[in-house]
Amino acid sequence: MKIRPFRAVIPKMNFVASPQTFFSSVRQKYPEYKEGNFFKKASQEAIYLYQINRNNKTHTGLITCTHTKEFISNKIKKHENTLKAKEQQQIDLMLLRSAVVKPILVFYEEVKKINIAIQNHINDNDLFFEIELEENNEIHTIWEIKEGDEIELFQKLFKELIPEAYIADGHHRSAANALMYKQHKAEKSEYNPFEYLMTAYFPAPELEIWDFNRILNLSKDFSPTRFLAKMSKLFDIEFMFKPEKPKKKFHMSMYLNNEWYSMSWKKEILKKQGKTKVVLDATLLNEYVLEDIIGIKDVRTDTRIKYCEGIKGIDDFINRIEKNEGQLGFVLYPVMMEDLIAIADKNKIMPPKSTWFEPRMKNGLLVQEH
Repeated sequence: MKIRPFRAVIPKMNFVASPQTFFSSVRQKYPEYKEGNFFKKASQEAIYLYQINRNNKTHTGLITCTHTKEFISNKIKKHENTLKAKEQQQIDLMLLRSAVVKPILVFYEEVKKINIAIQNHINDNDLFFEIELEENNEIHTIWEIKEGDEIELFQKLFKELIPEAYIADGHHRSAANALMYKQHKAEKSEYNPFEYLMTAYFPAPELEIWDFNRILNLSKDFSPTRFLAKMSKLFDIEFMFKPEKPKKKFHMSMYLNNEWYSMSWKKEILKKQGKTKVVLDATLLNEYVLEDIIGIKDVRTDTRIKYCEGIKGIDDFINRIEKNEGQLGFVLYPVMMEDLIAIADKNKIMPPKSTWFEPRMKNGLLVQEH
């Protein structure tokens, strides 16, 4: 992987009265904050070690700039299709800000030599930046790698030991950057500001994949009893006395008419899928339930389906369902990392909203200006 240091822009936290408001608004308001002197430029180019401590766990990665060719050539692999409208939104934001305010999140197969290099730097150097976000119960810590020999070490390690990586979060941002890179290259511009893209690299074990759940609107003509009868042809169903998330793949929990059900796909449904491909619960749900029973043809655009991040918990899920009459919900088992990698390696695409990665980085903690 071809990486390089960059001269980051960081927030002046003594100017920030409400971190929650600041970091949630910087995506749109970066030019205003920059004009208002809320940011300062680092003294020199560097690579950054980034650590998030949450729920007594630490997640450590490296933030650098990656050559856009690595995305275009599919060395950094995707698992989602992008929408042209959302790509355009990202292009508009990049041009408005002349900056990237959040790195693309990617993961790679863990490499011991890189782990050692990261830990050695943390042990031997002072912090560059640290902030505690009380509303999320998180501490975000950054170390600066600015010495030439150490930068060269990480560049060498990534070039030799990371032949490929996988996008966890940022499909539309990376696609938008690639489009702008190609446009400037076609125009033979002397300077291409989109040649490198700010990227956060985490070893796969440092990331968590959470469930991404579905909330559906049933037609008034579709009674809960009738719906449950149709579901019984696809699933082995058991009544649950309390809400619980599924404990393994091909199992789901369903909340319907104020009652919980444990659902497992019938063996004959799974046998139809064959043994040569990776099958996801979200794919089966889209085909057999959303399309065949409810009539949802495009899960990306149909307003009858909403998505709920599993990290927000069961109570939040229930509250969202009960806001509107006639809604029901499915809690899915999280996609396994090996399934995601297998799909990406075959250049296949997962259904929309299949994965929710944690931890999440904040907009505006490190900024790459064009």
